[in-house]
Amino acid sequence: MAGRSFEAQSRGAATRLTDGDGTIMKKVYCAKDPLMIGHLRNVLGTYGITCVTKNLDLSTAAGELPPIDCWPELWVEDEQLVRAKSILKKTMAPLKAVKKPWICGGCAEEIEGQFTECWKCGRSRSHGPTRRDNVVSLSEFQRNR
Repeated sequence: MAGRSFEAQSRGAATRLTDGDGTIMKKVYCAKDPLMIGHLRNVLGTYGITCVTKNLDLSTAAGELPPIDCWPELWVEDEQLVRAKSILKKTMAPLKAVKKPWICGGCAEEIEGQFTECWKCGRSRSHGPTRRDNVVSLSEFQRNR
């Protein structure tokens, strides 16, 4: 899409972009932060969705224009709008909470939930958690080795 010019057309409350080839673009996302718009453009690009950004340099006009009208925008081709919204919804969804701490079955060390391997012995969490009833003190563990 590099080098293509688009013109805005108003239809009711919605604005759409079209180019000389008749490609219709629709706004999929708007944010105050241009870095977020750039990131989301890259995310959609990895899925093969063609994007156009608008208003990246319009922040200097805030005050003369309503600030929200100066926010950067992300536009996609009309036929990719539903897919793009779905991808952005998944991308913007909150991350799952960090898992609870687990006890290493190899050395009985308590490991923070975000880690999948024991820092001490290298054993993977996938070997299964050890029940606290079966956990022995470190000194007892070392004696029984």
